[in-house]
Amino acid sequence: MHRRFPYFQLIALIVSFGACSAPTHAQAPSIPKVQSGNGHPYEIAGSEVWDVPDPISKRGYQIFVALPPSYAKQPQRRYPVLYVTDADYAFPIIRQLGRRLNVEGPQIEEFILVGLSYGKGEDGSVSRQRDYTPTPNGPSTAPPNAVHGQARAYQQYLRDQVKPFITARYRADPARAIFLGHSYGALLGTQILFTEPGLFSSYILGSPSLWYDKRHALKLEAGYAKQNQDLKANVYLYVGAYEALRKGDRRYNQTVDMVADSRALEAALISRKYPNLTLKSAVLNDEDHLTVAPRGFTQGIKYLLPVR
Repeated sequence: MHRRFPYFQLIALIVSFGACSAPTHAQAPSIPKVQSGNGHPYEIAGSEVWDVPDPISKRGYQIFVALPPSYAKQPQRRYPVLYVTDADYAFPIIRQLGRRLNVEGPQIEEFILVGLSYGKGEDGSVSRQRDYTPTPNGPSTAPPNAVHGQARAYQQYLRDQVKPFITARYRADPARAIFLGHSYGALLGTQILFTEPGLFSSYILGSPSLWYDKRHALKLEAGYAKQNQDLKANVYLYVGAYEALRKGDRRYNQTVDMVADSRALEAALISRKYPNLTLKSAVLNDEDHLTVAPRGFTQGIKYLLPVR
């Protein structure tokens, strides 16, 4: 089964970034040699789409899956799983990055890629501002009817529906589940990290919206530290250099300093001296909130999935 993504939809999503029973898969799907043509949408070869609804909220969601090149040839092998938010944007980019990094010899370990879609039939902004934010106190720039603050419910959906679906159907390494999110997606990641860190073994947190609701995520971090002596996780934290606050220079943010927030989170985590936390933080030069994502994806994957 293949997922089709119209080219214009991908471009629009890049600009605006801001279940089911099935047989166990023993081999990767066949990959067509050519596109369908005749005006059909561009097809993401070798991908699968599954409906995995949330029985509690009654919302429909889909997950997109891409299996590694060696999946069919190594039937005894188990693979790390990379779960990515904002899948309409991130899934096709990360799928290609994972393959391209190994073109001239292996640089990263192969992985199963799982894209987390927006709610079926919903605009992406509606879905992500509801599912990825921790409190109802959305920004003043949000539409008056916008719904925020249901990230805990979405976190439960990931734990109880998505991860069991993947582990039941694919040869996933249960000890190596990686979360990747950018912006609001990374805000969701910080919530999971400080409320249920064992849900994933590693986290790529890209330009997290730590400013949200008076830096609520930093309060979650402080609350976790008061009750815990360790944080077992591998974390790659990135932000673009132009996400700093510098009014009058349009290359930079004009309202919030996301670089300062990222450094504050980094400093807080370092100060805890958690014995089982591995942390790397990067401010990527010449990048803003929109342009930094593909580069941050690449660096995060190389950091967390180096060839063994």
